[in-house]
Amino acid sequence: MKTIRMAWLCAVACLCAMSAKAVNAELKLFYDKPATVWEEALPLGNGFIGAMMYGGVDVELIRLNECTLWSGVPVQDGVNADSYKYLPQVRKALAKNDYAEADRLTRKMQGYFSQSYLPLGDLRIDQKLPSAGDVRNYRRELSLQDATATVQFEKAGVKYTRTAFVSAPDSVMAIRFEASKPGALNLTIGMESQLKFTASAVGAECEMHGDAPAWLDPVYYNKEGRNPSRDTAYGHKGMRWQAVLKVENQGGEVKPQGNELKVAGADVVVIYLSAATSFNGPFRFPDTEGKDEKAINRSRLNAVNMARYADVHQAHKDEFGKYFNRVELNLERGADAEKLAKLTTDERLRRFTKGSVDTQLEETYYQFGRYLLISCSRPGGIAANLQGIWNKEYRAPWSSNYTTNINTEMNYWLVESTNLSEMHEPMLKWVENLSKVGERVAWEYYRAHGWVTHQNSDIWCLANAVGNCGDGDPVWANWYAASGWLSQDLWERYAFTLDKKFLAEHAYPVMKLAADFFCDWLFEKDGYLVTAPSTSPENKFVLDGKYYSVTEGCTMDYAIIRDLFNNVIEASTILNKDKKYARKLRKMLAKLPPYKVGSEGQLLEWNKEFAESERQHRHLSHLYGLHPGHSISPLTTPELAKAADVTLTLRGDGGTGWSKAWKINFAARLLDGNHAYKMFREIMHYFDPHGGSWSGGTYPNMFDAHPPFQIDGNFGATAGATEMLLQSQLGEIHLLPALPDAWRTGEVRGLKARGGYEVDIKWNNKQLSSATIKTKCAGECVIRTLLPLQINDVKAVTTRDGRYYITKFVAKENATYEVTPVFM
Repeated sequence: MKTIRMAWLCAVACLCAMSAKAVNAELKLFYDKPATVWEEALPLGNGFIGAMMYGGVDVELIRLNECTLWSGVPVQDGVNADSYKYLPQVRKALAKNDYAEADRLTRKMQGYFSQSYLPLGDLRIDQKLPSAGDVRNYRRELSLQDATATVQFEKAGVKYTRTAFVSAPDSVMAIRFEASKPGALNLTIGMESQLKFTASAVGAECEMHGDAPAWLDPVYYNKEGRNPSRDTAYGHKGMRWQAVLKVENQGGEVKPQGNELKVAGADVVVIYLSAATSFNGPFRFPDTEGKDEKAINRSRLNAVNMARYADVHQAHKDEFGKYFNRVELNLERGADAEKLAKLTTDERLRRFTKGSVDTQLEETYYQFGRYLLISCSRPGGIAANLQGIWNKEYRAPWSSNYTTNINTEMNYWLVESTNLSEMHEPMLKWVENLSKVGERVAWEYYRAHGWVTHQNSDIWCLANAVGNCGDGDPVWANWYAASGWLSQDLWERYAFTLDKKFLAEHAYPVMKLAADFFCDWLFEKDGYLVTAPSTSPENKFVLDGKYYSVTEGCTMDYAIIRDLFNNVIEASTILNKDKKYARKLRKMLAKLPPYKVGSEGQLLEWNKEFAESERQHRHLSHLYGLHPGHSISPLTTPELAKAADVTLTLRGDGGTGWSKAWKINFAARLLDGNHAYKMFREIMHYFDPHGGSWSGGTYPNMFDAHPPFQIDGNFGATAGATEMLLQSQLGEIHLLPALPDAWRTGEVRGLKARGGYEVDIKWNNKQLSSATIKTKCAGECVIRTLLPLQINDVKAVTTRDGRYYITKFVAKENATYEVTPVFM
C-alpha cells in the first residue's frame, strides 16, 4: 500500500510540473504570410462588430460586420391564411399511407423565406512602403487570451507593427499602426460595401451609410423572372446602417481626399471604427421606429482618442480575459512539442492531419471555440448565426440565418459547460421573442395553442415553415419541432445556474407554451399519441423505389417532446405551480410511442423500418435522446444505448463540420472516449481553402470547414471535448466519463456542471488524481467515478454501480470541496 501511495504522489508531482509548464503556454494562431482568402483571415469581434483581418503588407483588408445588419422588416400575419385547412387533409393522406399526397399537401402550409445576415463592408488601408528591399520577418498572429491581432514585418530597415482588436467596453474597433522610424507611416484609408452606400471623408473622419434591402431571397432560391432583392416590403424600407472611422495621429498629417483619408509622414496612427444600424428589436419597423445609428456611432467615437489608446486596449484585454480565463485545459505534451510550437498554425494543422501528436494545438482548437463565442455573442447583442458574426457574402450560404434543426442549438452547446453563461443571453432573449411570433404562427397555420417554429428563422423571429408558400421541400421546410428543442436552452440555463428568478420569469412561461403546442399537435392512434405530419430533418426514406419525407411519428419528435415535457414537469415542481398541468403531461408522456429498434439492432429513424435514401446521411436526428437529450444513456438505458451505438456505426464517422461535431458528442455520451477523440482529430484535419475536397475539416484560420464555413462545427467540437471530461445530464457529476487514451495526463479548470457546480479535474495515466468542486447552493451532491473518493471534512456515502463508484454527500452553499481518490 505504501509503495502504491508513493507512486501516486510521484505521479501527482509530475502532473503538477507538466501543468505549470502548460499553463504558461500561449494560446495563439500565427502565420508567416498574409491571408489571401477569407478563410485565412483572423476573426475579431465584441458581439456587435465583427472583423476579419487579412494582414497584407501593402494593403490591409479588414472585412466588417455588424450583428444587427440583416435584410427584411418585422414578420407580418396573414401570409397563408388557409394553411390550417390542409392539416386534416395531410393526416388523412398519411392514414392511407399516401406519402406523395401528404408531401403535396404539406407544401400548402408554408410561408415566406427567412431573411439574410448581411456584410457591412470592407475597410481598406493602403500602406505606401519603401520600394527598395524585400519584406523580412513577417508574422501575423491572433492572441486568444487578449483577443488581439498583430501584424509585424520589416522593410528597408524599418519595422512595421499593426495591432487590432474590437473592444466591448468601448464598443469600437481599434487598429494601431507603428513604425520604428519616425515619419514612416503613409496610409490611404477608405471603406466600401456590397450594399447600396454613400461614402464621404471630412477632416480626420471617413463615413459610409446606406439602407439594407427590405427583402432578400436565399441564395438557393432563384425563380425565373423574380428579383431576389427588394428595397421595400409592406410599405417599409429596410434598416439604415452606418460605419464611421476617425484617425488619430502622432506626427505627420491627415487630410481628406475624395471619399478617403490620406495620412502622410506619421509616427503612430490609431484608427477607431464604430458601426451601428437602426434595428430596434424584431417587432419595430427600422425605417420609421428605428434607433438613431448616427447618434450611436458619434457617442462611441467621441469617447476615444489617441491619448486613451493604451487604456482602451487594456480595458479590452481585462474584460475579455474575465470570461476567457475562467477555463484552462492543459494536456501532457508530446516529444515534439517544442519543435511544433515554432511552426505556423496552418503547418501544424497539416502535420496534425498526417498524424503528429500535438496536444497544444488541440488545446488551442478547444479554446478557439470559446474565443469565438465570446467574440460573437454578448449580452445586449444578437444570437450567433450560422457564421457567428462573420459573413462576407451579400447572399450568404443558407442566408447565414438561424437553422434550428441542429445548427442554432449547437452554437450554444458549450456556453454553460465551459463557463460562459453570460454569452447565452442573446440566444435566450431571441427564443423569448421567437415564441411571441410562434404563438401567432401556431394559431394561423395550424389552429393550435402554444408556440411553434420551424427549420429557418432570422433576426425578425420568423416562425413559419419557409418555402415561399409552396416551393420548399417539406424534408427541411416543414420540420415543426424547433420550439421544443429551443426550449431546452432555457432549461439548461436554469439547470447550470439554478437561477430561479430566470426560471420563473423567462424560461418556464416559454417552455410551457411550447408544451401547449405539442399537447394540441399530438393525437391518439392505436393507443398512442402520435405526431403528423412529421419529418426527420433533411433525410428521406425509400418505399417502392420512390423517395418521401412526410410521415407520422418520426423518432426525433418523441425524443424532443419527452425532453420538453419532463423539463416542464420538473420546473413546475421547483416553482410549485401548475400541478394539474404537470399531471396532464405525465399522462401524455406515458402514451408516447417507445423507441423502436430495427432489424440490424439500430434505433429506427421513422415510425416504420423504411429504407434510408442515404445510408450515411449527415443528420442523426433520431439520436436526439442520446444528445443533447438524456433519455438514452449507457448508464440508464443500456439496450437503447447499444442501439444508438449501432446507428452511429452504420452512419459512419464521415460527415463534415457540425455533423462530425455532433458525432463527437454522441460518442462521448456513449462513454467511448477513444471514438470521440478519433473524430475530434478528424474535425481538425486541414482543409485547403484554395481547393479542398468535400470532406471538410478545419481552415487555416481554424474556422470550421463544413464546407463552406459554418461556426457550429467549432462550437460543437469544443462542447464534445468538454463532454469527454465532464458530464452532468443524469443529475450527477461524472468525472472523466470518456477520457481518451491520447489524453493520458492533464488537467482542466473551471468547467461547469448542472446543479450550479464549478469543477476542476486533474488526472494522471488515465486515472483521476484530484478534483475541486465549488457549489452555489446547498444540497445533495452526487459524484460518479471509476475510483472511490474521499472528500475533505465531509462524511460521504459511497456505493457501487457496476464498475463505477457513486459518492454522495450534503454540500453547503458557496463551499469548496477537495476530492481525492482512495486507492484500494
